[in-house]
Amino acid sequence: MRRTGSPFTDLRLSHSIFLAILLALCTSVPTHSFAQESKLASAKRAQIDAAVSKFMASTHIPGVSVAVVENGEYEWAGGYGFADLENNVPASEHTLFRLASISKSLTAVAALQLWERGKLDLDAPVQKYCPSFPEKPWPISTRQVLGHIGGIRHYKTGENQQDPEGGNTKHFDDPIQAGLNFFKDDPLVAQPGTSFHYSTQGYTLIGCVIEGASGAKYLDFMRKNVLVPAQMEQTQADDRFAIIPYRTRFYAKTASGAVLNADFLDSSYKIPGGGWLSSAEDMAKFEVAILNDKLVRRATRDLMWTPLKPSDGAEDPYALGWGWRKATGNEVAAVGHNGGQQGTSTAFLIAAEQRAGVVVLANMEGQDPGALAREILNIIAVASDSKPKAK
Repeated sequence: MRRTGSPFTDLRLSHSIFLAILLALCTSVPTHSFAQESKLASAKRAQIDAAVSKFMASTHIPGVSVAVVENGEYEWAGGYGFADLENNVPASEHTLFRLASISKSLTAVAALQLWERGKLDLDAPVQKYCPSFPEKPWPISTRQVLGHIGGIRHYKTGENQQDPEGGNTKHFDDPIQAGLNFFKDDPLVAQPGTSFHYSTQGYTLIGCVIEGASGAKYLDFMRKNVLVPAQMEQTQADDRFAIIPYRTRFYAKTASGAVLNADFLDSSYKIPGGGWLSSAEDMAKFEVAILNDKLVRRATRDLMWTPLKPSDGAEDPYALGWGWRKATGNEVAAVGHNGGQQGTSTAFLIAAEQRAGVVVLANMEGQDPGALAREILNIIAVASDSKPKAK
């Protein structure tokens, strides 16, 4: 439960005052924008501004950053509102937000790189690469864990059963092994391969697999093989005790609409599944790298984006670290991920056929930026569909 009298929740804005701030913000242009914004057609920019303004007015989110990719190129990014209400710091394309579960897509790319290089057998038992994870009644493969059909639990729920890491304040210098200790001895929630059970803890196990298969620490491998090749210069682990330039403040909202500082969280125990910081600009660069086969080959990307089929016959909306959405009457098919944790709500999408993408990062928990991301993607992707596509 949130403690309303603690020093971590000292900021409170009344509903009416905050709406007044939003009104001033939402009738203006974004606070910052990427230098190449002229690449984005003014009509589409106006549609995006209107969509973001409506989203912020309805949610009371202090700050939002957005980026778009067209025809496989980074076209534009901008910030709306504030990264820090107390110090009047505007949000920009450089503002660093907690990615939350979007982190899983980054981690999945690293795992598929190792598979592509012949260093990781996706169907071998995870203990081949992570011997510190105990054997269970059934073998568990990396492929199953990537697709959330490995039977590993998510957060514990229920009275007196909350995971201690839900509001963790302790920093771990060895994030993978410390994270494993939270769940490695717990029973599986289902036989692997039988059913979908979303699990952030499972991605800590993937981090351990990456370390065993690569011979490098998870953070080092990610930096060298994902962040640097994608030119993601700002992206880093969310160390709550470090001084990190451009990092946003993190906010929550009461039932009455008052905005307050979010609960303290140190996510060092779950970096592979929910512990990265990034900007809209950097995430757009990630999308460009994926679309242009800079991180994995096209065939590997197709494998990563292919949903698994649990034996219970249920339609699985998840592939290997990426969710997928079928095309509908008014929406293009897309892959991507949403995220949410203390002080953040995030979404990113890629429409591969249209070679388009969108990133939406917000500094308030408990919101759903996925609908906004889909709306912006349709603004971009429908127009991009008529452009010649790069080979």
